[in-house]
Amino acid sequence: VQLQASGGGPVQAGGSLRLSCAASGRTFSDYTIAWFRQAPGKEREFVAAIDWTGGRTFYLDSVKGRFTISRDNAKNTVYLQMNSLKPDDTAVYYCAADGAAWVTGRLINPVYYDYWGQGTQVTVSS
Repeated sequence: VQLQASGGGPVQAGGSLRLSCAASGRTFSDYTIAWFRQAPGKEREFVAAIDWTGGRTFYLDSVKGRFTISRDNAKNTVYLQMNSLKPDDTAVYYCAADGAAWVTGRLINPVYYDYWGQGTQVTVSS
C-alpha cells in the first residue's frame, strides 16, 4: 500500500491542524494505520493508531484529549485532528500501515510497520 501524508504547515500555539493520510494500492481496510512524528535530533515517536474498523484507537499520553485519529475506509484516508497545539508538537509527521493484528505493545514500535508515507512538517510557534 502507498501512503501520502498531507496537511502540515505552520501554526501558532493553541491552534489546530488536520493531517490526512491517503492510501492507494492494496486493500486499505486491512491495515492498522498509525501516526508517528520525528523532531530534529530525536527518535521517531508514536502519536496515535487506529484499527481497521475505526473502532479502536490508541494515543500517546501527551496528545490524549488534544488529538483525534479517525478513518474513512470508503475514501482510503486516515485523519489526525490536532487541537490545542504546543511548540513541543513541532515535528515531521508520518503515517504508517501495519497489516498484523492489533496488539497494544506492537503499535508504538515503528519497526512493525510495513509501509510509510513521506511525512508532512508541522511547526508550532509560541
